[in-house]
Amino acid sequence: MDKQHIINEIKRTAEANGGVPLGIDRFFTETAIRRSDWHGKYWARWGDALKEAGYQPNKLQGPYDNEFVVKKMISFIRELGKYPVMAELRLKQKKDNEFPSHNVFTRVGKKADLANKIIEYCENKDGFDDIVEICKPIAAQGQFSKPTTPAGPLPITGCVYLMKSGRYYKIGRTTALGKREYDIGIQLPEKITTVHTIKNDDPEGI
Repeated sequence: MDKQHIINEIKRTAEANGGVPLGIDRFFTETAIRRSDWHGKYWARWGDALKEAGYQPNKLQGPYDNEFVVKKMISFIRELGKYPVMAELRLKQKKDNEFPSHNVFTRVGKKADLANKIIEYCENKDGFDDIVEICKPIAAQGQFSKPTTPAGPLPITGCVYLMKSGRYYKIGRTTALGKREYDIGIQLPEKITTVHTIKNDDPEGI
């Protein structure tokens, strides 16, 4: 990857972003230029690359509080008329620099967790009935947990075998019996047959 090409892409994407250079993740999304293409080769830090391209390094964005994230999601739900999926969050962030990254929403919690927080925020507030109704089915998804697997025998993960070739026998263990039989068979002059196997979850121990 040519250094000048990376600099040109930094400038091109920054101009398309209103003169503001992109962060590492979004730069990769827009250009397919990976961190490994420049890190340790041309620059030690992304900020150094931005400086060489003629830009000031982006200031670190402090963490968003939950209320800010909830308000942004409410606004977007209203815009769409439904609860957004991840792809819609990504597209919104690309079009709106003030909209949080999709990762910010996942840090708040799972989809159902965020929907519950939105409902809590909207309770006892006028004009949010539509948002509550949209979020209720999403929030309900978190009320159902996967059924607990009943106790039972451990899954079979391999076997102990007894094989025979001519007048010789071999006892061993494997997790892929067919392959093991083939591998041994091609080393012997006489045909090998599997006499007996014991399937179990601890071939090495047995």
